[in-house]
Amino acid sequence: MRLRVLSRLLQIQRVLVRHGLDEIILATHLFRPLRFAFYLSPATWFRRSRTTPRALRLRLALEELGPIFMKFGQTLSTRRDLLPRDIADELEKLQDRVPPFPGERAKAIAEAAFEKPLSEVFASFDEKPLAAATIAQVHPAQLRSGKEVVVKIVRPGIRDQIELDIEVMFALARLANRYWSQAHRLRPVELVREYEKTILDELNLMREAANAQQLRRNFADSRLLYVPEVYWDYCRKNVMVMERVNGVLINDIPELERRGANIKRLAENGVEIFFTQAFRHNFFHADMHPGNIFVLLDDPQQPRYAAVDFGIVGTLDPRDQHYLAENFLAFFDHDYRRIAQLHIDSGWIPAHVRVDELESAVRTVCEPIANKPLREISFGQVLISLFEAAQRFDAQMQPQLMLIQKTLLQIEGVGRQLYPDLDLWETAQPLLRQWMQERYSLKSMMKQTRAQLPGLIDSLRAAPQLLQQVVQRASDGRLNVPVASKELETLRQEIREDGRRRDITVISAIALLGGLFWLALHRDPVWPGIALVVGSLVSLWYSRR
Repeated sequence: MRLRVLSRLLQIQRVLVRHGLDEIILATHLFRPLRFAFYLSPATWFRRSRTTPRALRLRLALEELGPIFMKFGQTLSTRRDLLPRDIADELEKLQDRVPPFPGERAKAIAEAAFEKPLSEVFASFDEKPLAAATIAQVHPAQLRSGKEVVVKIVRPGIRDQIELDIEVMFALARLANRYWSQAHRLRPVELVREYEKTILDELNLMREAANAQQLRRNFADSRLLYVPEVYWDYCRKNVMVMERVNGVLINDIPELERRGANIKRLAENGVEIFFTQAFRHNFFHADMHPGNIFVLLDDPQQPRYAAVDFGIVGTLDPRDQHYLAENFLAFFDHDYRRIAQLHIDSGWIPAHVRVDELESAVRTVCEPIANKPLREISFGQVLISLFEAAQRFDAQMQPQLMLIQKTLLQIEGVGRQLYPDLDLWETAQPLLRQWMQERYSLKSMMKQTRAQLPGLIDSLRAAPQLLQQVVQRASDGRLNVPVASKELETLRQEIREDGRRRDITVISAIALLGGLFWLALHRDPVWPGIALVVGSLVSLWYSRR
């Protein structure tokens, strides 16, 4: 483990102890190798009664630990059904009340990006941030044309901090693989790798601007969602300028009610937006916490969402998209055998599992919540229950579905706050059925065939020449068929590793015997013998890691 990673783990431990959250260390198996340091900490010896509320201590600890931990708290805050009320209320402050960095520094970063004073770029620029988030903060400004905009600026030094925390997460994931018997099902290293791609992409505001443009195109003239305009001439890798949205935050229920918003329709529209993005467009906003969603009330009876912060978006592989839609529809139809068969066909469950046994497990989890309103169920609890039930069938987590699952849980959390009586099944079912019908319609199949036809024709043209080359090579004895196998490469690595360990063991044993003989013969000086013994023991320990 690299020294700076170990130092960061110890820093995390110190922060947890300082904020009176040391029970997390004692309860977390992943900190087992570092647990000794907890008992050596003076803060542990002189523990005092904790007068600060636990929820506040948790939020302050997450803020001190940095952006990745704050984003974790943001995600948790959308799941009020899974958290005690005091913790949910406090973590909600992470959505739009993250401590800002100084406005003078933000101005300096923007001027460096534009290579000119901001007075030459904007008619006005307010150094006081409008909002601060984990990765960046936004400042209100006005273009010389008079257009009201917001300027998003990436936090200074954030990349180094995130890269370090990613290393820490990889270290913890590898510890989980080593010490946790169920790690192969959760696949922690793959999950961290998937998250790494997501969080590093979020640091590039040019990528975020492109995401916003794509979403704006997808929902052009939509009655459901408004996406602000991006001003490309003012966008850089660490600075982005876009239209300012004036709306009501989605979680400000009293203000929405005061202004006469149709809350039920708003909740139903949220479900339609999610399924439209995930299935029809296959391009979805994957950071839908309440701090990123506004409501436009030009017509209170037809309220429209407005989204901001497009740093995290997701897409689905067509195969995963198909299986997810089929699973949803099978759930709506209470077809639990279909759900079981889909999980096996997709490879999420091993092929040797009996369909009837898996069907029974799925029915046990799903039947109690069928046809219930949102306030009486929890997707979070359903997913946890399904995962627990599937463990006996050796199910594995699908890292590529992490974003869609996170987004679904956030949408549910928002919907639960907005309109708890929403019938999610009734709202989503016709949307999915329509998408499936369109997907397999004759018109859709002809469109796909027409799109693939040029490639197919090119392949047919090249086929005779390729076949002639294969025959010629076979007749000359020069035909080689390369075999690429992940399992074979893993086996090769294990064989090489075993060989390395065996060599180290033999050399260490010889050194150990030599050192013992040196000491037994009382040869002077004694330090060579001690060095041989200690060095060989260290080498043996290292080879068995």
